[in-house]
Amino acid sequence: MRAVRLLAVAILLGLPCAPLHAEVSLEYAVKAAYLPKFIPFITWPESAFATPDAPFTICVLGHDRFESRLEKAAADAPNGDHPVQVRHLTASEPGCQLVFLFAGTDPAVVQEILDGARGRPVVTVTDSGLKAHGVISFVIQDNHVRFDIDDALAAEGGLVISSKLLGLARAVKSRGQQ
Repeated sequence: MRAVRLLAVAILLGLPCAPLHAEVSLEYAVKAAYLPKFIPFITWPESAFATPDAPFTICVLGHDRFESRLEKAAADAPNGDHPVQVRHLTASEPGCQLVFLFAGTDPAVVQEILDGARGRPVVTVTDSGLKAHGVISFVIQDNHVRFDIDDALAAEGGLVISSKLLGLARAVKSRGQQ
């Protein structure tokens, strides 16, 4: 919302819009770097993978603002027996261990995906600006990318999030909390 207001003011004042694009671009560069880095700090049940060496799949839904940064970050991310791959979706599909939902995606589609992932070994990650929240939710605080974690939601899907990652979160909804 802040970015939209800045753009509107820049257009009205006739200011160049490059700094806004740079700010948004940096935000998504940071988020693209975060996503594969979450993986080693989360334990998925064996049932989350079709085979012991099946790829770990990060799926993204919505207007892609990563500009290939996620693919590069994923290619550099070691994950034991599971090579990391990225898939771009237009609707919910099976086979994703982590799903990132971009802001601006139809709220009904976002809710459908979050509801469909509930109780399954899927880490849902919601973009800042979405009202709905996943297991991990990005937030912008003091012009920095932060994240909140719903560990209770993760537990429903048989996921275990490391205390190290929980300690880095801005806020954590603990297991057993309503």
